Amino acid sequence: MAYKITDACLSCGTCESACPVGAISEGESTYKIDADTCISCGACSNECPVSAIEAD
Repeated sequence: MAYKITDACLSCGTCESACPVGAISEGESTYKIDADTCISCGACSNECPVSAIEAD
């Protein structure tokens, strides 16, 4: 199950550097997770300072 980034995202970039497979990139207003690349490890969710990442 891939993770998703909610509207609570502050676009700080912490999740992008935490992702071991490079599934996260900067979007127009928030960061985005590529569901096809995501391995559901939860590393991004654990690092997000505002808990904006949740399992989809």
